[in-house]
Amino acid sequence: MTLLNVLGLLGLVGIGFMLVILGLVSKRLGEATRAPRRYVGFFAAAALLFLSAVIQLINLVFGLATPQALGQSILWIFLYHGLPALGLSVGLYYAWRYWSWLLAEHD
Repeated sequence: MTLLNVLGLLGLVGIGFMLVILGLVSKRLGEATRAPRRYVGFFAAAALLFLSAVIQLINLVFGLATPQALGQSILWIFLYHGLPALGLSVGLYYAWRYWSWLLAEHD
């Protein structure tokens, strides 16, 4: 297990926690303004990031796939790169849908 692998996992977990916090803040704002429950998407996005981090940690600890297999297998490419990309895309979509009113405000 190298330092870069551990830092990569910590990055995924950190972004996941940021999405959870954004979901909690959005939930509270939604309850106050009676907005639709779109904040659930933040929790789904965080779950995708956490899932990818757990899979990467399991691979690092148990050595399920070699570094060459990580770049050649569609499954490992999806687990290592696709899940975080999907999670970030879902988080970005819900952030835009939920918080875009801030950009629309004018003086």
